[in-house]
Amino acid sequence: MSPTLTVADFDYALPPELIAQHPSPERGGSRLLHLDAQGRLHDRMFADLATMLRPHDLLVFNDTRVIKARLTGHKASGGKVEVLVERILEADRALAHVRASKSPGPGTVLRLADRFDVTVLGREGALFDLRFPGDVLDLLQAHGATPLPPYITHAAASEDDERYQTVYARAPGAVAAPTAGLHFDAAMMQRLEDAGVARAFVTLHVGAGTFKPVQVEQLSDHVMHAEWYTVPQATAAAVARARAAGGRVIAVGTTSARALESAAAQAQGQPLQAAQGDTQLFITPGYRFQVLDGLVTNFHLPQSTLLMMISALAGMEPIRRAYAHAVAERYRFFSYGDAMLIESPVVPALSVPSSSAPSHPAATGPAA
Repeated sequence: MSPTLTVADFDYALPPELIAQHPSPERGGSRLLHLDAQGRLHDRMFADLATMLRPHDLLVFNDTRVIKARLTGHKASGGKVEVLVERILEADRALAHVRASKSPGPGTVLRLADRFDVTVLGREGALFDLRFPGDVLDLLQAHGATPLPPYITHAAASEDDERYQTVYARAPGAVAAPTAGLHFDAAMMQRLEDAGVARAFVTLHVGAGTFKPVQVEQLSDHVMHAEWYTVPQATAAAVARARAAGGRVIAVGTTSARALESAAAQAQGQPLQAAQGDTQLFITPGYRFQVLDGLVTNFHLPQSTLLMMISALAGMEPIRRAYAHAVAERYRFFSYGDAMLIESPVVPALSVPSSSAPSHPAATGPAA
């Protein structure tokens, strides 16, 4: 990481009306901005994705499941509290963010959802260690709310319970969705399979820290939040098969990318193997990717660590141009917004059939 990089290098102006407040009517109905390996931009639809990949390419998905992690309640004094579970430690214990007029100390009892009490056991940094009166996941499912991102202004509704969850979600534990996966539906998964595109899965339980702004000026001073990940041996084997067949490894979402690259770091130059644990990997320009050849992702917040990651993959200037184009063309941003397909500039361009819709004239041509 270059010590000269600052958060200001990853800022951009975004009109508030471009922040998507609701998902598109259909999962696959979003737009797709393609940044190819030559740095050119192409305006597509997400439904085109299967025609833009090749047989033996491998898509790697994050199969984490968003839990209903948000609860409201009050202290014995009557003061209101809001609890956002961040990580489940045991069946009846969890680390959580607690918002209250005064931070509750050890032994404090919080009444949540007017149904049950939790006890504050202590703190781990900014998080509170809470003891629940039963299984945390069961209580959250019965009484919690889907934890929508802070830039979505409406309270979670039944639509969000379904659409802020991927169709392949399996392992409960995330408090934020791996949003690149929200565009995939069963029909798209079938089209990819018919096209000979392989799939594999990792698990990374996305934490609320994904929305936390970088609070230092120089990136070299930033401490990345930790998230739990698992890369199974079957996925490591799928990566090896794709490489042997001449295919590319394309992560669906920055969380899948972070899991794969974290496992590669553990392998220390050896072939990718199964791995799991906490990761605090912070990917910024100058990072050398060990696994990724491309990325399907949404548009990210200004000055965010996710914007820094995609700038490391594609280059800072191509990402600046892509985001300026996306703003000018009124793409929808963030969790419920449109998608990008980003190719690493060190691999051949993904093929685009001649029958596809032509690129927008302002979005084509060589990199500036």
